[in-house]
Amino acid sequence: MLYPKIPLAQSVIQLCKAKNIKHIVISPGSRNAPLTIGFSNDDFFTCYSIVDERCAAFFALGMAQQLQHPTALVCTSGSALLNYYPAIAEAFYSGIPLVVLSADRPKHLIGIGDGQTINQKDVFKNHILYSANLKLNVDDEFNPNEEDEPAIFKSLENKLERFLGIKQELQQDNETEINKALNKAIQKNGPVHINIPFDEPLYEVVETLSVKPKNIQPELKQSKIDDYIFNGCLDDWNQATKKMILVGVNQPNDIDQKWLDELAKDNSVIVFTETTSNLHHQGFFPSIDKIIAPLDETDFKELQPDILVTFGGLIVSKKIKAFLRKYQPKQHWHIDEHDANDTFFCLEKHLQIHPNQFFENFLPKITHFVKSDYKTNWEVVKDKRIERHSDYLKQIPFCDFKFFENTLKALPNNSVLQLGNSSTVRYAQLFDMNKTIQVFCNRGTSGIDGSTSTAIGYSVVSDRQTTLITGDLSFFYDSNALWNNYIPNNFRIIVINNQGGGIFRILPGNKNSDYFDTYFETSHNLTAKHLCKMFGFEYDMASTEKQLKLQLKTFFEASETPKLLEVFTPRTVNDEVLLEYFKFIK
Repeated sequence: MLYPKIPLAQSVIQLCKAKNIKHIVISPGSRNAPLTIGFSNDDFFTCYSIVDERCAAFFALGMAQQLQHPTALVCTSGSALLNYYPAIAEAFYSGIPLVVLSADRPKHLIGIGDGQTINQKDVFKNHILYSANLKLNVDDEFNPNEEDEPAIFKSLENKLERFLGIKQELQQDNETEINKALNKAIQKNGPVHINIPFDEPLYEVVETLSVKPKNIQPELKQSKIDDYIFNGCLDDWNQATKKMILVGVNQPNDIDQKWLDELAKDNSVIVFTETTSNLHHQGFFPSIDKIIAPLDETDFKELQPDILVTFGGLIVSKKIKAFLRKYQPKQHWHIDEHDANDTFFCLEKHLQIHPNQFFENFLPKITHFVKSDYKTNWEVVKDKRIERHSDYLKQIPFCDFKFFENTLKALPNNSVLQLGNSSTVRYAQLFDMNKTIQVFCNRGTSGIDGSTSTAIGYSVVSDRQTTLITGDLSFFYDSNALWNNYIPNNFRIIVINNQGGGIFRILPGNKNSDYFDTYFETSHNLTAKHLCKMFGFEYDMASTEKQLKLQLKTFFEASETPKLLEVFTPRTVNDEVLLEYFKFIK
């Protein structure tokens, strides 16, 4: 086997291997050649070449989202590294493990006007779990010609001894830093950055490793809640007659079904689930906005919980956030091993434990259900909303709303749905989801960038068919995602082309003016057809409900290439239909 000659590159590669980081996404470059040589010549690793670093980072994020284990990114020096930033921020706020391995120039070549050189040290400091800034093996740290060195170092023998000592010390320091970074990504589920300076020559190889870095195992800490806090939670829970559980972004199958069944039995508990929660129970309340959007002040006071329990990632629904900020619960507990956001400005307890572990310890100790009609009353409201929802869909023209009604029903069982941001994920929230489908969306930063790249990365390491539903602006913004040689033939993209940023027509603003069309909605006449031809996708389109239904009948069938379906909806109708919907269902 061939290895890079540079010991620092050997150390990084061997420690990634020791920690079972197998998937390596590499963007072409010269300064990162030692890493590229090492990873690509070792059969333990699966390497991917993605030219566009922004796409590469989201591609790696999609893989890590599915694997729940770090994937690594490798880039050259300079602005290449900065193109990772959107995905790094998404990983930071979504709790997705990424390892960024950036090649850098040696210290003496930084800040002198050399090409492809920026200040890479701590470049992600506001959105990273750990930054390791490695040091070159001796060259930049030892200068044998220093005039002010102590007399003891004047002899050649002492200089050599000092040189070897510094070399060994640097190797140990670098190993420690690499271990810290990789362990942090694994333990804390988030992004880390390892900045690695290399000096020329960069392409030399050897057949034998010159270093054997020590693999430092992460410290395993048992999650446990203090008995005093735990018993206090039990006492408060047993007395409260109105308890609300709100679940944000959540991994599929993360909570045992028996605990979901227990929660559904309790009439004092309402469980609100978002589409991205991947939790399903007939006794729960999905489609939050459908339930609460038409409420008046009296209704809100009736719904106001005594105790709010949250777990999972960030919440999509603006309406539930506005409600709970104005009508705050007496207590808000958040259950999460790592972080707790004070989203509703009333967070009282951060229970640092996995939700499944919490319910396993907590629910069996509840010996009786407090008498309450909290859930029963709101189930009546839910049933009425479902009926009105169905009635409304029967009377509206073809639009974004009708698109989601038809498309979500057509998704194959046991498949994966990746959603674009803005109006796409919000429309999906209004419909009950097939419980066999796993749903994902980049809700950490909620940006439109990277949705396609993320979905493709997920599909590459998943044994389920993956479908991306995305808006036109998000799709065109990330069109370089299709410049990718690893897309499975069963991967599907459905683009809702409403000729602009439809979300801005729903938000308050002065619509139908020149500046609105240009600077907010960004209206356009682009289509995906020529992109599909260039990147080898089978292309189909629909512009009526009849055409959409016809296309969906065969769209998910096996094919020799990935497929894209572009659905054209009326730009100036969609917003009026959606705004009228919330009036109609009241």
